[in-house]
Amino acid sequence: MSGVAWKLAEVSEWEAARASGAYAGSAHDLADGFIHLSTGVQLVETARKHYAGRNDLVLAEVELSALGDTLKFEPSRGGDLFPHIYGPLPLSAVRSERRLLVDGAGVMRFEDGAIGWG
Repeated sequence: MSGVAWKLAEVSEWEAARASGAYAGSAHDLADGFIHLSTGVQLVETARKHYAGRNDLVLAEVELSALGDTLKFEPSRGGDLFPHIYGPLPLSAVRSERRLLVDGAGVMRFEDGAIGWG
């Protein structure tokens, strides 16, 4: 497994996380009882499936080793193992973040115009 995973989050939720020092999760995360992350390989489909047409997003790169026992890899879409965080995501575990949108076709586009994965 890679040492990093990715979290797509709404800008407003991410700003609240910055203020508190931890990301508590989206409504979907809270309903499921864990924070959903994606590996680099999984990110394209996650963006396409769950975020197409959104322009209010942050993509955060998360250092997995900083999560300790709160991190679990569990089967999800197609049986693929996804990283899940059981508890808040401490912002100290975030390596980087970038604003982006996911266009109607599900392609990630960063605010500087660069096209992300896929």
